[in-house]
Amino acid sequence: MKLDADQLKQFQDEGYIVVPDLFSADEVAVMKGEIPAIFGEERDEVWHEKNGKAVRTAFATHTYNEVYRRFVRHPRILDPAEQMLQGQVYVHQFKLNGKAAFDGDVWQWHQDYGTWRRDDDMPDANAMNLAVFLDEVNEFNGPLYLIPKSHKLGVLEAGHDVTSTSYPLWTLDNALIQQLIERGGGIVAPKGPPGTGFFFHGCLVHGSPPNMSPWDRLIVYISYNNVKNHIRRFQRAEWIAHRDFTPLEPLDDDCLLTVPRQAAE
Repeated sequence: MKLDADQLKQFQDEGYIVVPDLFSADEVAVMKGEIPAIFGEERDEVWHEKNGKAVRTAFATHTYNEVYRRFVRHPRILDPAEQMLQGQVYVHQFKLNGKAAFDGDVWQWHQDYGTWRRDDDMPDANAMNLAVFLDEVNEFNGPLYLIPKSHKLGVLEAGHDVTSTSYPLWTLDNALIQQLIERGGGIVAPKGPPGTGFFFHGCLVHGSPPNMSPWDRLIVYISYNNVKNHIRRFQRAEWIAHRDFTPLEPLDDDCLLTVPRQAAE
């Protein structure tokens, strides 16, 4: 799949694009079918909320699960990533963000590339995020908040928050967020049914509120990076900031629907 000129322009101007019906109900069902086993594993890659119960994030699932190994190579997401990053890409980071009903905690305001530069020594902001909804995302269950056009400001000053949630994050202070919003950026919150996709720039300021609703909000995120822009510092765990810079090769468009049963199990 290739993005058209209008989509590419919106990505450049606003910092994000939403793609409805990027994946079918059958494809979403295959991906969601893996979640109970993944979230039930006791491994370093699976992080829980501060309450110790709900899964906050499962990192690097594509390195040990065949469905998600295929997902990161799916042409509907890999081809657009190569378009926008102008070259071959690898997975810098992979996350299944749970945001469980009633228990999903806040993700503070931040920029992903700010973390990638500070912690991983990624040279340039030639990296981006792809998200696909595996549950319906609505105004009640903790949708992602984006500040349009904020990606044009480059890396903003941030503080390292290691106490608010179970996952440390380079966060932006409230005064700066208010300033960005009042200067005309506003806030948008992409919503939609399962299978909705959206791409957003690595410098786009974003966050999400707690999930106080009775509905889960599961989203899969891939952070793609141009292979020439690979990280130079390896202080974080490899399952958080990957060190395999091999260019990804696309699979067939039906790759999620042809997973051998024994592999899926």
